[in-house]
Amino acid sequence: MNQDPFQEYMRDSEPDKRKKGYAWRTGIGLQAVDGLKTSDYLLHTAVRNIEGEITFQEANALLQSYYEAHPSSDFEDRTEEADKVSIRIAELLSEKAFSFTPQEYISIHRKLFAGIYSHTGRLRDYNITKQEWVLDGASVLYGSATELRATLDYDFSEERKFSYKGLSMDEIIRHLAVFLSRLWQIHIFGEGNTRVTAVFFIKYLSTLGFEVANDVFAENAWYFRNALVRANYNDLKKGIHETTAFLELFLRNLLLDEHHPLRNRTLHISWTSDEAKKPDIETKKPDIGAAKPNIMAGFLPKTAGNIQKLREAFPEGEIFGRTEVMKVLGLKASGASELLMKMRKSGIVEAVSGQGKGKYRFILFS
Repeated sequence: MNQDPFQEYMRDSEPDKRKKGYAWRTGIGLQAVDGLKTSDYLLHTAVRNIEGEITFQEANALLQSYYEAHPSSDFEDRTEEADKVSIRIAELLSEKAFSFTPQEYISIHRKLFAGIYSHTGRLRDYNITKQEWVLDGASVLYGSATELRATLDYDFSEERKFSYKGLSMDEIIRHLAVFLSRLWQIHIFGEGNTRVTAVFFIKYLSTLGFEVANDVFAENAWYFRNALVRANYNDLKKGIHETTAFLELFLRNLLLDEHHPLRNRTLHISWTSDEAKKPDIETKKPDIGAAKPNIMAGFLPKTAGNIQKLREAFPEGEIFGRTEVMKVLGLKASGASELLMKMRKSGIVEAVSGQGKGKYRFILFS
């Protein structure tokens, strides 16, 4: 099946189909924040729902039956999670019901991850750190476990009191970026914070009069998460300051239909404005063989070719594991594991924490 069957619905369809097409595409696209991919079965189910053949309730039931009949034996395979969360996001975005409260925020987590996480809808009772590619392995300072609810209540209270009256659109977007970044930084759940925050924020925007019906979230979910990271990180000794500038560009594209380039490499803390003077290589597929000749020279031609295929399949820091390697290259589990081990030892990929066991992403080479 076409890997993006939703474009035609978002462009030329009647309003109901267009809205559902946007909701489905956003739900599926948001899985990228955790390096997850959905199945072809989900796409087929989504099209049936958009066409009005089945309801969301029936789509959920079909998906449940599908995975009961096709259980995965690979603990690293999170396709079922991606499929189930995608359909739940699509359903929530298709509903008008919403209340701007901490309870609504927590409820969204419960609705998205019921039966997937054991801590669904519960605030975490432990402190966390997460190694971030965009920070060279450093972590954002997340909310303290002992103060999560108080901090959440405070941020909601402050936003509820805030008046947008008389503000320019630039000022509105800047304020929304600050509110969004602070809400995300609390990170009240053990897993799933970015997806919950995105869904809540999209629904909140509709109460402010914004009609979010484009593909900005779907196509730039990884950028969205990296922008939230950069909005909450300081390293003053290195001259790095938290900034909502990247998040504001994302919101301008989302809300004003502007077309700012959203490139993940520009968010990395080692990137400088001098890079903008270099040729734009993003229109080409990265050639890691040319970028790191000494590293690639240590592999046999077939292995080097497989690494190149993976680099093209998982660009811009996209997260993958053994299951994805098996699918892209047609390898067995042992062969995929061996290749991942070789790439990690050679410094071509790095392990990613907080995304489940055995997850990696390519290290960007200058």
